[in-house]
Amino acid sequence: MKFPLSMPNLLTSMRIVLIPVLVVAFYFLPVDWRYMASSIIFSIAALTDWLDGYLARRLGQTTTFGAFLDPVADKLLVAVALVLLVEVHASAALAIPAIVIVGREIVVSALREWMAQYSQMRSVAVSNLGKIKTAFQMISIIVLLWCGPGLDRPAVIFGYVLLYGAAILTMVSMYQYLKLSWPDLSSGMTTPGIDHEDQ
Repeated sequence: MKFPLSMPNLLTSMRIVLIPVLVVAFYFLPVDWRYMASSIIFSIAALTDWLDGYLARRLGQTTTFGAFLDPVADKLLVAVALVLLVEVHASAALAIPAIVIVGREIVVSALREWMAQYSQMRSVAVSNLGKIKTAFQMISIIVLLWCGPGLDRPAVIFGYVLLYGAAILTMVSMYQYLKLSWPDLSSGMTTPGIDHEDQ
C-alpha cells in the first residue's frame, strides 16, 4: 500500500502521531510540567491543522487521502484532549460541553456518510460558523490544558466561556446539517442494503 506522500499529508499524519505524545505528557510528566507541556503539544498539533490545509491549497496538493485523514485527525485530537480535561477538572460544568461537542461529531459524521451515499445533498461547504467554532474550541482547549483544574483564575473562566461558545455553535452547525438533509431523511424511502432493525 503506497502512502500518498506530500507535505500536507505528512503534517496531518504528524497531528495523529502527536495524540499519543499528548497523552503520555499529560499522564507521565511531573505535575508542575504536564499542563504546560500538554498545552504546547496540543498547540503544535492545532497549528498543523491550519498549516496542512493552507499548504494543500497553496501547492495544489489536495488528495482524496488527505480529505479523509484531515477530519479524522481533527476529531481524534479534540476528543482525546476533551477526555483529558474532563478527567482533570472532574466537573459537570466541563463535561457537559465536552459531551455536546463529541456527541455532535458522531452524529454529523454518520449524517455525512449517509448523505454521501443516499442524499441528493452530497456535501456541505465549510461555513464561517464552522471556522469560528473550531477557533473557539482549539483556543479553549489550549487555555484549559495550560491552566489545569480550578475556577479561581480568569484564564480558566475564559477557557470555559469559549468551550461553551464552541458547544453552542456546534449545536447550531448540527441543526444546519439536519435541516439540509431532513427532506431526504423524512421521505419515507428505504435505503437498500441497510437492516433498519439494527439502526
